[in-house]
Amino acid sequence: MKEDKIYIIGAGISGLIAALELERAGYSPVILEASDRVGGRMKTDKVDGFLMDHGFQVLNTAYPEVKKYLDLQLLKIKTFDPGAVIFDGKESYLISDPMRNPLKIVGMAFSKVGSFLDKVKMFSLTQELKKKTNEEIFNSPSVPTLQYLREYGFSQAIIENFFKPFFRGIFLEKHLNTSSRMFEFVFKMFAIGHAAIPENGMEEIPKMLRKQLSQTQLYFESRVKEIQGNSIHLENGEVIIADRIIVAVQPDQVMKQLQGQFAAPRKVINLYFSLQKSFLARPMIGLVKGEQLINNLVFMDDVSEVYAPKDRSLLSVTILDSVLEEKELVKAVQLELSEISGIKPDFFKYLKGYWIDYALPNLDDLRYQIPFTECKITDDVFLAGDYLLNGSINAAMTSGRTAAEAVIHSFMPTH
Repeated sequence: MKEDKIYIIGAGISGLIAALELERAGYSPVILEASDRVGGRMKTDKVDGFLMDHGFQVLNTAYPEVKKYLDLQLLKIKTFDPGAVIFDGKESYLISDPMRNPLKIVGMAFSKVGSFLDKVKMFSLTQELKKKTNEEIFNSPSVPTLQYLREYGFSQAIIENFFKPFFRGIFLEKHLNTSSRMFEFVFKMFAIGHAAIPENGMEEIPKMLRKQLSQTQLYFESRVKEIQGNSIHLENGEVIIADRIIVAVQPDQVMKQLQGQFAAPRKVINLYFSLQKSFLARPMIGLVKGEQLINNLVFMDDVSEVYAPKDRSLLSVTILDSVLEEKELVKAVQLELSEISGIKPDFFKYLKGYWIDYALPNLDDLRYQIPFTECKITDDVFLAGDYLLNGSINAAMTSGRTAAEAVIHSFMPTH
Protein backbone atom coordinates (compact mmCIF):
# COMPACT_ATOMS: atom_id res chain seq x y z
CA MET A 1 0.00 0.00 0.00
CA LYS A 2 1.09 3.56 -0.64
CA GLU A 3 2.18 5.52 2.42
CA ASP A 4 0.76 8.93 1.51
CA LYS A 5 -1.56 10.34 4.17
CA ILE A 6 -4.87 11.21 2.54
CA TYR A 7 -7.67 12.52 4.73
CA ILE A 8 -11.30 12.80 3.69
CA ILE A 9 -13.58 15.20 5.59
CA GLY A 10 -17.10 13.74 5.73
CA ALA A 11 -18.49 10.20 5.43
CA GLY A 12 -21.40 11.05 3.17
CA ILE A 13 -21.85 9.42 -0.23
CA SER A 14 -19.13 11.44 -1.99
CA GLY A 15 -16.60 10.88 0.83
CA LEU A 16 -17.22 7.12 0.83
CA ILE A 17 -16.90 6.87 -2.97
CA ALA A 18 -13.66 8.91 -2.87
CA ALA A 19 -12.27 6.47 -0.26
CA LEU A 20 -13.33 3.47 -2.35
CA GLU A 21 -11.59 4.81 -5.47
CA LEU A 22 -8.45 5.71 -3.50
CA GLU A 23 -8.33 2.17 -2.10
CA ARG A 24 -8.59 0.77 -5.62
CA ALA A 25 -5.52 2.83 -6.52
CA GLY A 26 -3.57 1.41 -3.57
CA TYR A 27 -4.04 4.13 -0.93
CA SER A 28 -5.27 3.80 2.66
CA PRO A 29 -7.27 6.97 3.31
CA VAL A 30 -8.65 8.21 6.64
CA ILE A 31 -12.20 9.59 6.90
CA LEU A 32 -13.03 12.16 9.59
CA GLU A 33 -16.77 12.31 10.24
CA ALA A 34 -18.44 14.79 12.60
CA SER A 35 -21.47 12.59 13.39
CA ASP A 36 -21.72 9.07 14.85
CA ARG A 37 -22.24 7.19 11.55
CA VAL A 38 -21.75 7.19 7.80
CA GLY A 39 -24.30 8.64 5.38
CA GLY A 40 -24.15 12.43 5.60
CA ARG A 41 -27.61 13.58 4.54
CA MET A 42 -28.70 9.98 4.02
CA LYS A 43 -29.62 8.57 7.41
CA THR A 44 -32.36 6.35 8.85
CA ASP A 45 -33.49 6.31 12.48
CA LYS A 46 -35.23 3.38 14.19
CA VAL A 47 -37.95 4.64 16.52
CA ASP A 48 -40.49 2.32 18.22
CA GLY A 49 -40.41 -0.19 15.39
CA PHE A 50 -40.59 2.44 12.64
CA LEU A 51 -37.82 3.31 10.14
CA MET A 52 -37.55 7.03 9.51
CA ASP A 53 -35.33 8.42 6.78
CA HIS A 54 -34.03 11.94 7.35
CA GLY A 55 -36.27 13.53 4.74
CA PHE A 56 -38.20 11.68 2.03
CA GLN A 57 -35.53 10.44 -0.35
CA VAL A 58 -35.57 7.92 -3.15
CA LEU A 59 -32.94 6.18 -5.22
CA ASN A 60 -33.50 6.21 -8.96
CA THR A 61 -32.51 2.81 -10.33
CA ALA A 62 -31.49 4.34 -13.68
CA TYR A 63 -28.70 6.52 -12.23
CA PRO A 64 -25.51 5.53 -14.12
CA GLU A 65 -23.36 5.72 -10.95
CA VAL A 66 -25.70 3.42 -9.04
CA LYS A 67 -24.85 0.59 -11.45
CA LYS A 68 -21.14 1.07 -10.67
CA TYR A 69 -21.27 1.11 -6.90
CA LEU A 70 -24.44 -0.54 -5.58
CA ASP A 71 -25.86 -4.03 -5.68
CA LEU A 72 -29.59 -3.38 -5.90
CA GLN A 73 -30.44 -7.03 -5.23
CA LEU A 74 -28.41 -7.05 -2.04
CA LEU A 75 -30.06 -3.78 -0.98
CA LYS A 76 -33.41 -5.58 -1.41
CA ILE A 77 -34.62 -2.61 -3.38
CA LYS A 78 -38.36 -1.85 -3.25
CA THR A 79 -39.80 0.20 -6.09
CA PHE A 80 -42.62 2.73 -6.21
CA ASP A 81 -45.34 2.34 -8.80
CA PRO A 82 -44.76 4.96 -11.51
CA GLY A 83 -47.21 7.84 -11.40
CA ALA A 84 -48.92 9.58 -8.51
CA VAL A 85 -52.15 10.02 -6.61
CA ILE A 86 -53.26 13.64 -6.99
CA PHE A 87 -55.20 15.21 -4.12
CA ASP A 88 -57.29 18.20 -5.12
CA GLY A 89 -59.31 19.23 -2.09
CA LYS A 90 -61.63 16.33 -1.27
CA GLU A 91 -61.14 14.81 -4.72
CA SER A 92 -58.34 12.42 -5.56
CA TYR A 93 -57.35 10.70 -8.79
CA LEU A 94 -54.66 8.35 -9.90
CA ILE A 95 -52.29 8.89 -12.80
CA SER A 96 -50.16 5.89 -13.55
CA ASP A 97 -47.03 5.91 -15.67
CA PRO A 98 -47.15 9.55 -16.83
CA MET A 99 -43.47 9.51 -17.83
CA ARG A 100 -42.93 5.88 -18.64
CA ASN A 101 -45.67 5.38 -21.16
CA PRO A 102 -48.07 8.30 -21.33
CA LEU A 103 -49.98 7.07 -24.39
CA LYS A 104 -50.87 3.81 -22.67
CA ILE A 105 -52.68 5.59 -19.88
CA VAL A 106 -56.29 4.54 -20.00
CA GLY A 107 -59.21 6.10 -18.16
CA MET A 108 -60.39 9.59 -17.40
CA ALA A 109 -57.93 10.51 -14.66
CA PHE A 110 -55.48 12.08 -17.07
CA SER A 111 -58.17 14.32 -18.56
CA LYS A 112 -58.67 15.85 -15.11
CA VAL A 113 -54.92 16.34 -14.86
CA GLY A 114 -54.25 17.39 -18.44
CA SER A 115 -55.46 17.09 -22.02
CA PHE A 116 -54.97 14.51 -24.77
CA LEU A 117 -52.43 16.89 -26.28
CA ASP A 118 -50.53 16.83 -22.98
CA LYS A 119 -50.32 13.04 -23.30
CA VAL A 120 -48.87 13.36 -26.79
CA LYS A 121 -46.36 15.99 -25.63
CA MET A 122 -45.42 13.84 -22.63
CA PHE A 123 -44.79 10.95 -25.02
CA SER A 124 -42.68 13.00 -27.44
CA LEU A 125 -40.65 14.52 -24.58
CA THR A 126 -39.97 11.03 -23.21
CA GLN A 127 -38.77 9.83 -26.64
CA GLU A 128 -36.58 12.93 -27.14
CA LEU A 129 -34.90 12.65 -23.76
CA LYS A 130 -34.25 8.91 -24.07
CA LYS A 131 -32.22 9.70 -27.22
CA LYS A 132 -30.23 12.47 -25.52
CA THR A 133 -27.12 11.50 -23.55
CA ASN A 134 -26.83 12.84 -20.01
CA GLU A 135 -23.88 14.95 -21.14
CA GLU A 136 -26.02 16.49 -23.91
CA ILE A 137 -28.78 17.25 -21.41
CA PHE A 138 -26.40 19.15 -19.14
CA ASN A 139 -24.82 20.97 -22.09
CA SER A 140 -28.17 22.22 -23.41
CA PRO A 141 -29.36 25.79 -22.76
CA SER A 142 -30.66 26.39 -19.25
CA VAL A 143 -34.00 28.10 -18.56
CA PRO A 144 -36.26 27.82 -15.49
CA THR A 145 -38.23 24.55 -15.58
CA LEU A 146 -41.58 26.37 -15.51
CA GLN A 147 -40.63 28.38 -18.62
CA TYR A 148 -39.39 25.19 -20.30
CA LEU A 149 -42.72 23.41 -19.70
CA ARG A 150 -44.72 26.35 -21.06
CA GLU A 151 -42.50 26.69 -24.11
CA TYR A 152 -42.82 22.95 -24.76
CA GLY A 153 -46.56 23.53 -25.00
CA PHE A 154 -47.86 21.80 -21.89
CA SER A 155 -51.24 23.09 -20.71
CA GLN A 156 -51.60 25.13 -17.54
CA ALA A 157 -53.75 22.28 -16.17
CA ILE A 158 -51.04 19.63 -16.31
CA ILE A 159 -48.42 22.09 -15.05
CA GLU A 160 -50.55 22.88 -11.96
CA ASN A 161 -51.89 19.35 -11.42
CA PHE A 162 -48.84 17.23 -12.05
CA PHE A 163 -45.55 18.95 -12.87
CA LYS A 164 -45.65 21.51 -10.05
CA PRO A 165 -46.44 19.20 -7.12
CA PHE A 166 -44.23 16.38 -8.46
CA PHE A 167 -41.12 18.43 -9.23
CA ARG A 168 -41.48 20.80 -6.27
CA GLY A 169 -40.95 17.73 -4.11
CA ILE A 170 -37.79 16.83 -6.04
CA PHE A 171 -36.32 20.32 -6.42
CA LEU A 172 -37.51 21.50 -2.97
CA GLU A 173 -38.63 24.87 -4.30
CA LYS A 174 -42.14 26.07 -5.04
CA HIS A 175 -41.89 27.94 -8.33
CA LEU A 176 -39.94 25.50 -10.54
CA ASN A 177 -37.12 28.00 -11.02
CA THR A 178 -34.67 25.07 -11.11
CA SER A 179 -32.74 24.69 -14.35
CA SER A 180 -34.41 22.82 -17.20
CA ARG A 181 -31.23 20.70 -17.37
CA MET A 182 -32.11 19.16 -14.01
CA PHE A 183 -35.71 18.72 -15.11
CA GLU A 184 -34.66 16.89 -18.30
CA PHE A 185 -32.23 14.66 -16.40
CA VAL A 186 -34.76 13.72 -13.68
CA PHE A 187 -37.57 13.25 -16.22
CA LYS A 188 -35.38 10.93 -18.28
CA MET A 189 -34.31 8.94 -15.19
CA PHE A 190 -37.94 8.45 -14.14
CA ALA A 191 -38.89 7.46 -17.70
CA ILE A 192 -36.27 4.69 -17.85
CA GLY A 193 -35.81 3.74 -14.19
CA HIS A 194 -37.81 3.40 -10.99
CA ALA A 195 -37.98 5.45 -7.83
CA ALA A 196 -36.95 3.01 -5.11
CA ILE A 197 -35.87 2.59 -1.50
CA PRO A 198 -33.79 -0.15 0.12
CA GLU A 199 -36.03 -2.49 2.15
CA ASN A 200 -34.41 -1.39 5.44
CA GLY A 201 -34.16 2.36 4.80
CA MET A 202 -32.01 4.80 2.83
CA GLU A 203 -29.06 4.50 5.22
CA GLU A 204 -28.48 1.02 3.79
CA ILE A 205 -26.90 2.77 0.77
CA PRO A 206 -23.98 4.40 2.63
CA LYS A 207 -23.69 1.27 4.79
CA MET A 208 -23.20 -0.81 1.63
CA LEU A 209 -20.49 1.60 0.42
CA ARG A 210 -18.76 1.39 3.81
CA LYS A 211 -18.75 -2.42 3.66
CA GLN A 212 -16.76 -2.20 0.41
CA LEU A 213 -13.94 -0.35 2.22
CA SER A 214 -11.12 -2.50 3.59
CA GLN A 215 -8.12 -0.14 3.83
CA THR A 216 -9.86 3.01 5.10
CA GLN A 217 -9.88 4.17 8.70
CA LEU A 218 -13.04 5.89 9.87
CA TYR A 219 -13.12 8.25 12.84
CA PHE A 220 -16.57 9.32 14.06
CA GLU A 221 -17.40 12.29 16.31
CA SER A 222 -14.34 13.96 14.76
CA ARG A 223 -15.50 17.42 13.82
CA VAL A 224 -13.11 19.49 11.74
CA LYS A 225 -12.94 23.10 12.80
CA GLU A 226 -10.71 24.41 10.06
CA ILE A 227 -8.27 23.49 7.31
CA GLN A 228 -5.15 25.64 7.01
CA GLY A 229 -2.80 24.69 4.20
CA ASN A 230 -2.27 20.96 4.64
CA SER A 231 -3.14 20.92 8.34
CA ILE A 232 -6.51 19.83 9.69
CA HIS A 233 -7.59 21.43 12.95
CA LEU A 234 -10.16 19.39 14.87
CA GLU A 235 -12.69 20.85 17.31
CA ASN A 236 -10.94 18.98 20.15
CA GLY A 237 -7.72 20.92 19.50
CA GLU A 238 -5.88 18.13 17.69
CA VAL A 239 -3.94 19.09 14.55
CA ILE A 240 -3.34 16.58 11.75
CA ILE A 241 -0.81 17.10 8.96
CA ALA A 242 -1.95 15.53 5.70
CA ASP A 243 -0.35 14.94 2.31
CA ARG A 244 -3.71 15.47 0.61
CA ILE A 245 -7.17 16.45 1.86
CA ILE A 246 -10.53 15.80 0.20
CA VAL A 247 -13.25 18.04 1.57
CA ALA A 248 -16.46 16.03 1.13
CA VAL A 249 -18.65 18.50 3.04
CA GLN A 250 -19.63 21.96 1.82
CA PRO A 251 -16.17 23.56 2.01
CA ASP A 252 -17.17 26.90 3.56
CA GLN A 253 -17.79 24.95 6.80
CA VAL A 254 -14.07 24.20 7.18
CA MET A 255 -12.33 26.78 4.97
CA LYS A 256 -12.77 30.34 6.17
CA GLN A 257 -11.63 31.78 2.84
CA LEU A 258 -14.66 30.22 1.08
CA GLN A 259 -17.33 31.66 3.36
CA GLY A 260 -20.00 33.58 1.49
CA GLN A 261 -19.30 31.69 -1.76
CA PHE A 262 -22.40 29.50 -1.61
CA ALA A 263 -26.10 30.26 -1.98
CA ALA A 264 -28.24 29.26 1.00
CA PRO A 265 -29.12 25.56 0.61
CA ARG A 266 -32.65 24.29 0.02
CA LYS A 267 -34.43 23.28 3.20
CA VAL A 268 -37.22 20.83 3.84
CA ILE A 269 -39.41 19.67 6.72
CA ASN A 270 -40.31 15.99 6.99
CA LEU A 271 -42.98 14.89 9.46
CA TYR A 272 -43.85 11.29 10.30
CA PHE A 273 -47.25 10.06 11.46
CA SER A 274 -48.59 6.62 12.21
CA LEU A 275 -52.03 5.45 11.21
CA GLN A 276 -53.82 2.12 11.52
CA LYS A 277 -53.56 1.59 7.79
CA SER A 278 -52.59 3.45 4.64
CA PHE A 279 -55.34 5.39 2.87
CA LEU A 280 -53.34 5.17 -0.37
CA ALA A 281 -52.98 1.37 -0.20
CA ARG A 282 -50.45 1.34 -3.05
CA PRO A 283 -46.70 2.00 -3.30
CA MET A 284 -47.17 5.45 -4.76
CA ILE A 285 -46.47 9.06 -3.95
CA GLY A 286 -49.40 11.36 -3.13
CA LEU A 287 -49.21 14.91 -4.50
CA VAL A 288 -51.23 17.70 -2.90
CA LYS A 289 -52.37 20.36 -5.33
CA GLY A 290 -52.43 24.09 -4.65
CA GLU A 291 -51.08 26.19 -1.81
CA GLN A 292 -51.21 23.66 1.03
CA LEU A 293 -48.58 23.04 3.67
CA ILE A 294 -48.22 19.45 2.47
CA ASN A 295 -46.41 19.09 -0.85
CA ASN A 296 -46.28 15.31 -1.03
CA LEU A 297 -46.92 12.28 1.13
CA VAL A 298 -46.22 8.59 1.02
CA PHE A 299 -46.98 5.59 3.21
CA MET A 300 -43.49 4.12 3.47
CA ASP A 301 -44.76 0.63 4.44
CA ASP A 302 -46.76 0.50 1.18
CA VAL A 303 -43.33 0.41 -0.49
CA SER A 304 -41.38 -1.61 2.10
CA GLU A 305 -43.29 -3.38 4.88
CA VAL A 306 -40.22 -3.23 7.14
CA TYR A 307 -40.70 0.54 7.65
CA ALA A 308 -43.56 0.01 10.14
CA PRO A 309 -44.69 -2.55 12.75
CA LYS A 310 -47.28 -5.07 11.55
CA ASP A 311 -50.32 -3.29 13.06
CA ARG A 312 -49.43 0.29 12.02
CA SER A 313 -48.70 2.27 8.88
CA LEU A 314 -46.00 4.96 8.54
CA LEU A 315 -46.89 8.18 6.75
CA SER A 316 -44.10 10.48 5.58
CA VAL A 317 -45.16 14.06 4.86
CA THR A 318 -42.97 16.60 3.04
CA ILE A 319 -43.38 20.33 3.69
CA LEU A 320 -41.25 22.75 1.68
CA ASP A 321 -41.33 25.56 4.19
CA SER A 322 -43.25 26.81 7.20
CA VAL A 323 -42.68 29.38 9.93
CA LEU A 324 -44.98 27.53 12.34
CA GLU A 325 -43.66 26.07 15.57
CA GLU A 326 -43.62 22.26 15.73
CA LYS A 327 -46.91 21.88 17.68
CA GLU A 328 -48.82 24.28 15.42
CA LEU A 329 -47.36 22.75 12.28
CA VAL A 330 -48.33 19.22 13.35
CA LYS A 331 -51.90 20.36 14.07
CA ALA A 332 -52.19 22.17 10.74
CA VAL A 333 -50.83 19.15 8.85
CA GLN A 334 -53.21 16.78 10.69
CA LEU A 335 -56.11 18.99 9.55
CA GLU A 336 -54.90 18.92 5.92
CA LEU A 337 -54.51 15.14 6.10
CA SER A 338 -58.03 14.88 7.47
CA GLU A 339 -59.40 17.03 4.64
CA ILE A 340 -57.87 14.90 1.89
CA SER A 341 -58.55 11.50 3.50
CA GLY A 342 -61.80 11.96 5.45
CA ILE A 343 -60.03 10.47 8.52
CA LYS A 344 -60.25 12.35 11.83
CA PRO A 345 -57.19 14.57 12.49
CA ASP A 346 -56.29 12.96 15.82
CA PHE A 347 -56.08 9.52 14.18
CA PHE A 348 -52.81 10.72 12.64
CA LYS A 349 -50.47 10.06 15.53
CA TYR A 350 -47.43 12.31 15.31
CA LEU A 351 -44.15 10.39 15.70
CA LYS A 352 -41.23 12.64 14.81
CA GLY A 353 -40.19 15.57 12.63
CA TYR A 354 -36.98 16.49 10.83
CA TRP A 355 -36.14 20.12 10.05
CA ILE A 356 -33.44 19.70 7.43
CA ASP A 357 -31.52 22.92 6.87
CA TYR A 358 -29.29 21.43 4.20
CA ALA A 359 -31.44 19.17 2.04
CA LEU A 360 -30.12 20.14 -1.41
CA PRO A 361 -27.46 22.50 -2.73
CA ASN A 362 -28.90 25.62 -4.34
CA LEU A 363 -27.22 25.84 -7.74
CA ASP A 364 -27.53 27.98 -10.86
CA ASP A 365 -25.01 26.29 -13.12
CA LEU A 366 -25.84 22.59 -13.20
CA ARG A 367 -23.38 20.13 -14.65
CA TYR A 368 -23.23 16.40 -15.19
CA GLN A 369 -19.51 16.05 -14.59
CA ILE A 370 -16.40 18.19 -14.30
CA PRO A 371 -12.79 17.55 -15.28
CA PHE A 372 -10.83 16.35 -12.24
CA THR A 373 -8.61 19.44 -12.50
CA GLU A 374 -11.59 21.52 -11.33
CA CYS A 375 -11.76 19.64 -7.99
CA LYS A 376 -8.41 21.02 -6.95
CA ILE A 377 -8.52 24.12 -4.75
CA THR A 378 -4.86 24.19 -3.63
CA ASP A 379 -1.95 21.75 -4.13
CA ASP A 380 -3.11 19.86 -1.03
CA VAL A 381 -6.90 20.33 -0.95
CA PHE A 382 -9.53 18.83 -3.26
CA LEU A 383 -13.32 19.12 -3.26
CA ALA A 384 -16.11 16.53 -3.51
CA GLY A 385 -19.88 16.89 -3.17
CA ASP A 386 -23.05 17.13 -5.22
CA TYR A 387 -22.91 20.96 -4.96
CA LEU A 388 -20.16 20.83 -7.62
CA LEU A 389 -22.57 19.31 -10.16
CA ASN A 390 -26.28 18.94 -9.34
CA GLY A 391 -28.30 17.90 -6.31
CA SER A 392 -28.57 14.12 -6.73
CA ILE A 393 -27.18 10.82 -5.42
CA ASN A 394 -25.71 10.32 -8.90
CA ALA A 395 -23.81 13.63 -8.65
CA ALA A 396 -22.54 12.87 -5.13
CA MET A 397 -21.07 9.62 -6.43
CA THR A 398 -19.60 11.22 -9.56
CA SER A 399 -17.94 13.99 -7.54
CA GLY A 400 -16.41 11.52 -5.07
CA ARG A 401 -14.86 9.55 -7.90
CA THR A 402 -13.64 12.71 -9.64
CA ALA A 403 -11.98 14.02 -6.46
CA ALA A 404 -10.19 10.68 -5.98
CA GLU A 405 -8.94 10.83 -9.59
CA ALA A 406 -7.64 14.36 -8.98
CA VAL A 407 -5.73 13.25 -5.85
CA ILE A 408 -4.28 10.18 -7.57
CA HIS A 409 -3.19 12.36 -10.49
CA SER A 410 -1.58 14.89 -8.12
CA PHE A 411 0.92 12.25 -6.93
CA MET A 412 2.07 11.45 -10.44
CA PRO A 413 5.46 12.85 -11.38
CA THR A 414 5.29 15.77 -13.80
CA HIS A 415 7.68 15.66 -16.71
